[in-house]
Amino acid sequence: MPLTRVRTGVGLHHEITGEGEPLLMVMGTSGAIGLWAEAVPRLAERFRVIAFDNRGLGGSERGEGPITAASMAEDASALLEALEVPKAHVLGWSLGSAVAQEMALAHPQQVATAVLYATWGRCDGFQRSVFTALRHPYATRDMEAALTAAGLAFSPQILDHPDFLQLLEPMAPFFPQDEEQMAVTTEQWDADLAHDTLDRLGGITAPTLVVVGEQDLLTPPWQAEAVADRIPGARYELLTGPGSSHCLHLERPEDLVGVVNDFLTEHPLED
Repeated sequence: MPLTRVRTGVGLHHEITGEGEPLLMVMGTSGAIGLWAEAVPRLAERFRVIAFDNRGLGGSERGEGPITAASMAEDASALLEALEVPKAHVLGWSLGSAVAQEMALAHPQQVATAVLYATWGRCDGFQRSVFTALRHPYATRDMEAALTAAGLAFSPQILDHPDFLQLLEPMAPFFPQDEEQMAVTTEQWDADLAHDTLDRLGGITAPTLVVVGEQDLLTPPWQAEAVADRIPGARYELLTGPGSSHCLHLERPEDLVGVVNDFLTEHPLED
């Protein structure tokens, strides 16, 4: 597994797939690279996809210091530097979208475009309740409960599918594998709860796509729309109907990747 040591003091596991303009993909809470599933090979048909494990999860080292959206943005920035990629499209999912926001604000010269998938700018009361409930089993090291609660990220349609557990089984290796990784995930939930860029989003200059599913309970459409409203010129895309959950890339990868491809094609990377 390629492990690249970056200026923030950690070794980050990453995988590069495909050719073309670079596209950095930033994973959400609790996930490792494999949780991108079909999204990576589909996007790699047009782009050089750089996917990596956030610090402390998958094959990446934990390192020292707090885990926040801003500190994770420094990791992402440092990885591009280490890979000698001066500028890239940046796609972040959930917590990864918070990281992408911070990266676009702190390192605008590195961010050609920002794709904020399942995003928010500041927790409201509903979202705080959901995040706190999802955090609890990680804090108490109850992995079975954590995986059961993860059902909130899926649509009612797939949760009622008779083969849902079999569909979920291949993803198990991409969730936390031990107590140390569960502790890191607890820190990530704290980062989700603390994330607050709402009053700074106007400073994002990169062309931005905000995309969310109608059935998303973790980062509801009204939160994503509030982000799009604050970013000058941002495009807001709401995917509707069955499977339009927080896990669009797992349930409806073709639709999500189609929207992303169209947007990135309209905004080619400039040196």
